[in-house]
Amino acid sequence: MNPYFSLLLLFAFALLIGGGFILLSQALGPRKRKATKELPYECGVDPIDEPRRRFSVKFYLVAMLFIVFDVEVVFLYPWAVLYKEFIRSGLGMFVFVEMALFLGILVAGLLYIYGRRALEWE
Repeated sequence: MNPYFSLLLLFAFALLIGGGFILLSQALGPRKRKATKELPYECGVDPIDEPRRRFSVKFYLVAMLFIVFDVEVVFLYPWAVLYKEFIRSGLGMFVFVEMALFLGILVAGLLYIYGRRALEWE
């Protein structure tokens, strides 16, 4: 017998169960069409503005800055976890200085965008 037969059987069973639930919900589910359900939002509040309105460039700038600094700070976690091993191997001071430079560059960038008032919301 093929060793992948059980895996194929599992996928077939999953597809059968998933498709069966979808068909059952379509066959047995309620079909009450209402005008409120056809609106873009179903939170109970009528939409005030167009759903595709333009956002300020400031919004995108703050979002991009957040992503950049968030991704850069993620590099601190592996460094903090492995720092004791770096000390044991004799690279502790080198790795510490490298991370201090990295954080210094991040702080300099943050001070720059703070000085340019990129983080102020109007």
